[in-house]
Amino acid sequence: MIERYLAQELPERNSTASRYRSWLKNYIKPKWAECSLDQIKPLAVEDWLKRLCLAPKSKSHLKNLMRVLFNAAMRWELIPYQLNPMSLVRVKDGSKRKREPKALSADEFRQMLEHVPEPFRTMCIVAMCMGLRVSEVLGLKWRDVDWEGMRLGTRQSYVYGIPGAVKTPASQRWMPLDRSLAEKLRQHQLRSASPVHTEGWIFANPATGKPYWPGRIQENWLVPAAERVGLGRIGWHTFRHSHSSLLHALGVDLKVQQELLRHADIRTTMNIYTHAVPAALREANSKVVRLVLPAQIA
Repeated sequence: MIERYLAQELPERNSTASRYRSWLKNYIKPKWAECSLDQIKPLAVEDWLKRLCLAPKSKSHLKNLMRVLFNAAMRWELIPYQLNPMSLVRVKDGSKRKREPKALSADEFRQMLEHVPEPFRTMCIVAMCMGLRVSEVLGLKWRDVDWEGMRLGTRQSYVYGIPGAVKTPASQRWMPLDRSLAEKLRQHQLRSASPVHTEGWIFANPATGKPYWPGRIQENWLVPAAERVGLGRIGWHTFRHSHSSLLHALGVDLKVQQELLRHADIRTTMNIYTHAVPAALREANSKVVRLVLPAQIA
């Protein structure tokens, strides 16, 4: 069943497919590949998950993948149509984070930024000012910048060396581009002029012409820079979380927050429904940019 799922049912989005392959290879296949479907019982799966040395959130992801496999098995009529047995599996604290995500203040971000060289410095600024996921930052192309309309389009992502779709349909949209941030991109464009064919990627490695690998940047520059100024360990998602926290601290309307963060469901932001007008989006985003990029920042 696992091999059939790999061949026919893997999600199209590359990052999700890669994650599923890893979980199947490292956890599910070694334990369950030799078992028939009727041998895989909820209590046995629950006990297996308890014994794994993983965070509760990761165990919850594995449980969900097991549920996906059983849904496929029912669709293929390998087992009778019935309640998916994996829905009975419980994972203690599966919905809780092992630790709260870190959010940087504007001052902390500027302190860290002093120890990050270009072009990674500009990548951090874009991630912090726009609240983009790192896959979306890497997926940016110069064609996505509307200099006249002062807009930035998030049209594609770049994950594990492969371009693909953004996380959700809500993630693919035009976002307001503050003039201070536009100037940063102009400066980066001038610095990065190179004879290497880069296919239009904004943050292309001059050695390959392709976007950088974010994990290497994180370990080589972001983590050391943050630790150097006493902020502890951070990652790329820290900037998106910090952007969200700054919007909240500024009292930005929740619907505006949802649209700036491009959450598909406002419940991800908070369960309040209002209407956000484009002017409000631009004003809210510019407030964050002015906090992060005061006039004296070079």
